[in-house]
Amino acid sequence: MENAPPQAMRGARVAREAAPLRGLHHFAYRCRDAEETRQFYEGLLGLPLFHIIQSDHVPSTGEYCPYTHLFFRMTDGSCVAFFDLGDDLASAPSPNTPAWVNHLALLVDSEVELEQTKARLQAAGVEVLGVIDHDIFKSIYFFDPNGIRLELCAQLASETQMIEASKTAHARLAEWTQRKKQWRVQRAASSAAPRAQRDDRSEIAAADDD
Repeated sequence: MENAPPQAMRGARVAREAAPLRGLHHFAYRCRDAEETRQFYEGLLGLPLFHIIQSDHVPSTGEYCPYTHLFFRMTDGSCVAFFDLGDDLASAPSPNTPAWVNHLALLVDSEVELEQTKARLQAAGVEVLGVIDHDIFKSIYFFDPNGIRLELCAQLASETQMIEASKTAHARLAEWTQRKKQWRVQRAASSAAPRAQRDDRSEIAAADDD
């Protein structure tokens, strides 16, 4: 680490001092209706309803807000969770974020399972986008009954390939940060949309070369 840039040194120091995070315990969203959500996640996606917490008061804040907290368990022990607040309202989309940005991506074992899940969703009337090839994995996209965008992924790249690619992650982030500084200056002077310096989408890069 003697010749590492200051950012890498700081990152390594923080990594040594931080408590080890072993993985995802659960990720929680608001849902419109608990039973509707169960039918989708357990009945359609096959995630078993694993645990429920119910209370009239929020333990972290003490405020009065009756809720049911649902947990659907994945095979690695982590959960996708939901809060039904009893008012039949789903979370409102973010007003400043495109609908494709915020999403939950879940892993399946193979491309075959990805295709099978796509067929099952479509048979149930769910609109599915994909299969999309991201080079390192393939995925499909769809929305749950609460308007939450979901992605199912089938990994293509090996662990060795992913570790090799990770070696350039900090340098590429630094390049992006530098580009953003230039874009801020451009936005202040013009309304023209900035263009990325590089594009990892192979089909876009091929079109640019034509």
